Amino acid sequence: QVRLVESGGGLVHPGGSLRLSCAASGLIFNSYVMGWFRQAPGKEREFVAAIRWTGGSTYYLDSVKGRFTISRDNAKNTVYLQMNSLKPDDTAVYFCAAGWGADPYSRSTYKKWGQGTQVTVSS
Repeated sequence: QVRLVESGGGLVHPGGSLRLSCAASGLIFNSYVMGWFRQAPGKEREFVAAIRWTGGSTYYLDSVKGRFTISRDNAKNTVYLQMNSLKPDDTAVYFCAAGWGADPYSRSTYKKWGQGTQVTVSS
């Protein structure tokens, strides 16, 4: 059974940092792409970042490039999202997702989702 468990969310001041973790189990990792999405109140869920388990290619939403970094730890079956220079606009529930396919930016690529973790950026 596939399971994705996020952790690391919280309240942070503008300019601060957080690191989100996604512990994965039950996946055939070699064929997967792992992604982070976020959903703010009243808005659509949007792509944030993704990484291919094999090869490690990464993909980012333009507005987070240079501030967020996605990485993976093969030994721990865990994906991370390091978020620096956080802004109030980054406030959302962040979801980890796993899937396979050619387009890492598309929600339709992802078949398994975690429960989400809240990130709030406020002074």
